[in-house]
Amino acid sequence: MSSFPMNAGDGPYSYSKNSPLAKEALNGAKRMVRDAIIQNLDIKIMLSSSSNIICIADFGCSVGPNTFIAMQHVVQALKDKYHNKILEFQVFFNDHVTNDFNTLFRSLPIDRSYYAFGVPGTFHGRLFPSRSIHFAHSINSIHWLSKCPEELLDEKSPAWNKGLIHYMGTSNVEVLNAYVAQFEKDMEMLLNARAEEIVEGGMMVLVTPFESYLRLIKFFGSSLMDLVNEGKLDEFLVDSFNLPMYFPSPEDMTKVVEKNGCFNIEKVELTYPKSKLVDEADAKTIMINLRAILEGVLSNHFGCKIAEEACTRTILKSDEISIWMKANYERSCQLFIALKRK
Repeated sequence: MSSFPMNAGDGPYSYSKNSPLAKEALNGAKRMVRDAIIQNLDIKIMLSSSSNIICIADFGCSVGPNTFIAMQHVVQALKDKYHNKILEFQVFFNDHVTNDFNTLFRSLPIDRSYYAFGVPGTFHGRLFPSRSIHFAHSINSIHWLSKCPEELLDEKSPAWNKGLIHYMGTSNVEVLNAYVAQFEKDMEMLLNARAEEIVEGGMMVLVTPFESYLRLIKFFGSSLMDLVNEGKLDEFLVDSFNLPMYFPSPEDMTKVVEKNGCFNIEKVELTYPKSKLVDEADAKTIMINLRAILEGVLSNHFGCKIAEEACTRTILKSDEISIWMKANYERSCQLFIALKRK
């Protein structure tokens, strides 16, 4: 449930072993995804009289197991709605070409009730033939940008984000504006691609984090600056690094969908799923989860040695982070949006 390089192997800090936050997001959205299918999806419109095949795409599948749980939820909701019709399901698991599809498919559920396919490539572009997908699904992926905003890479730009690795925590409005602009460009590409691929009456459901615990990203930045202050890392490398992540608001999503004009918004809502990890302020567990998500991106820019040391130092700050969390507590929340192809 990501769409960017991460620590996806089998080590102690791998995503495959440290993704309970993603699973919580999935469980929190389960009922809403089901309701969207039951209330808004009509196979009489989507399928020809001679076809009984439903094609489902999961964008940002990562290496499992959460993607398999999500797809089983979708398939089961469709079965429950159309229990009198014999349907067959094709599920297409998509992520970047660097994703570990071998790990993904080695762990495919034996008792799955669908045919599985892998589709490598960025979801910001076309991946499927025209009018071939009936239901598209993505959890914890669309906040990944296709690239870092270019303005942040120019030392002479007013959006030069000195000493920080993200727009969270900055007082520089130019930095935030650069992130927003890149998000809007990426979503325009994503929506245009899906508008070509999704059949009339087909649906797309997107679930993405909305800041909350992700404000903790700043502690990874502070660990990098500790290395700078100790003379172990060039400060320019930190200044020129910005995480390619933007967490959209309901207003952000409504704006890009309405501009695209190919989808009706069936539902857009901030939800507050119960989070055992966040609600109990378990700082160490959360930081280990964030490490699994961020370490691959950090390694690409700083190298594996620096990335590992920065992540290790951040986890060692768990007591400090726990105090900060209790003083700056916010309920975890996520954005849910259900779209229907016009």
